[in-house]
Amino acid sequence: MTMKGQIEMRLKATQQTGLSQPTPRSAGRVRWWTVWTLFFSTVTNYISRQTFSIVSPLIAAQYHLSHTDLAKILGAFQISYAITWLLGGIFLDAVGTRIALALAVIFWSVVNILTGLASSVFGFASFRFLLGIGEGFNWPAASKTVAEWFPNQERSLAVAIFDSGSSVGGALAALLIPWVALAFGWRWSFVFSGLLGFVWLALWLRVYHPLDRHPRVTPEEVALIRTGQDVPRTSTGRGLQRWLDLLRSRNVWGIVLGRALTDPIWWFYVFWLPQYLSDARGFSLKRIALFAWMPFVAADIGNFTGGLISGYCVRRGVSVVRARTWVCAFSCLPILAGIPAARVHSVYTALALICIALWGYASWSTIGLTLPSDLFPQDVVATVTGLSGFAAGLFGAAFTFAVGILVDRFSYGPAFLAAGLMPLFATACLFLLIRPPGRVSQP
Repeated sequence: MTMKGQIEMRLKATQQTGLSQPTPRSAGRVRWWTVWTLFFSTVTNYISRQTFSIVSPLIAAQYHLSHTDLAKILGAFQISYAITWLLGGIFLDAVGTRIALALAVIFWSVVNILTGLASSVFGFASFRFLLGIGEGFNWPAASKTVAEWFPNQERSLAVAIFDSGSSVGGALAALLIPWVALAFGWRWSFVFSGLLGFVWLALWLRVYHPLDRHPRVTPEEVALIRTGQDVPRTSTGRGLQRWLDLLRSRNVWGIVLGRALTDPIWWFYVFWLPQYLSDARGFSLKRIALFAWMPFVAADIGNFTGGLISGYCVRRGVSVVRARTWVCAFSCLPILAGIPAARVHSVYTALALICIALWGYASWSTIGLTLPSDLFPQDVVATVTGLSGFAAGLFGAAFTFAVGILVDRFSYGPAFLAAGLMPLFATACLFLLIRPPGRVSQP
C-alpha cells in the first residue's frame, strides 16, 4: 500500500474513534517544522540578494558607478524575479514544491557565487538577472506549502514565520557581509552567501514531503489541517479555462494591485538603504554594518504583528477577509513615518522613522501573502501568488529605476514620499475588490 493510502486509512480510523477534531496541542508538529524550514530558505534567499546592496558602496567606488548604473543592476534582478514569480508559480503548481524549490536554491546559490567574478555594469546586471530567476521561486513555493499544511486560524502566523526570514536575512546580511568584505574582499562575500544555500538544501530534502505522503505526519495532524480549511483543495476549472477564470476574478486583481503598490516600498528600503546611508549620511561600510540591520529587525516584528493580530481576530469569530483587510488598513499608519525620514537632521531619528515604516510594511505584507491561500483552492495558490509577485516585481523595477534617476538629479526625498503614500492606494484596492470566497465564483 502506498504511503498516501496508509495515511488515508489512519485518518479514517482516527475519525471513527472520535478524534476527528483534534486540538493543535494534541496534533503533531510536522507543519511547524515545515514552515520553519521555509523560514531558513527565506533567510538564505535574502542574504544572497542583499550581498550586492551591502557592498555596493565599495563596488561603486571601484568602478565609478552612478546611481543610474546601480539602478540598472538592481532593476535587472527585479525584472527576472517578477517573471519567475509568474512562471515559477505555474511550474510549482504543475511539478510540486519539493523538487522545484530544491532546484531553485541550487541555481541561485551558484549564480550568487559567480557574481564575484563580475567587473562591469553589464556583468553585474547579467548575474543579478540570473539570480532573480532562481530566487523568484521562494515565495510562491512557501505560500503554496502554507495553503496545503495549515488551517485558516494558523495560516497568517505561518506566513509571518516564513516571510520574517526576509527581515532576518536582511539583518544578518547587514551584519555579516561587511565583515567578510572587509576581511577577505568584496568578491568573497558573494562566495560566502552563496554557500549557505547548499547547507539549507540538505535540511529541506530531509524535512519536507507533501502532506499526503509525509512519513512522519500523524492522522490527528492531517485531520486538524483538513477540517480547518474552508477553501477547497482543488479548483473546478481545467486547462486554459482555469487561467481565464483567474484573470476574471476580482479577488485576483485585488491581491495583484495591493502587492504591486506595496512591494516597491520594500525594494526601496532593501536595495537603497545602504547606499542612502553612504551617500546622504556619510556612513562607512563598517558603520553600515552597525546600523543597517535595525530596520530589518523592525520588519521582523511587523511580520508577526500582522500575522498574530489577524489570526487572533479569526479565532475570535471575525471573518477571515475582514480580519486581513483591516490589519492592512491599520498597517498603513506606521508606513507614513518614512516620509519625513529623508528630511530630519539626525541620522538616528531617520533610522527610527525607517524602522517604524518597515514595521508597518511587513505587517501589511504578511496579509498580502496570506490572502491567496485564504481565497483560492490549493492547486492555484502558487499561480495567484506568482501573478501578484509578477506585477509587484515590475512595479518594483520601475520604482527602482525611478529612484536612481531621482537621486542623480534631485535627492532621496521624493522616493521616501512615494514609499509612504502608495500603501494607502493598495489598501483601497483591497477594500474595493476583495470578497469572501462564497461571494465570488472560484476558478
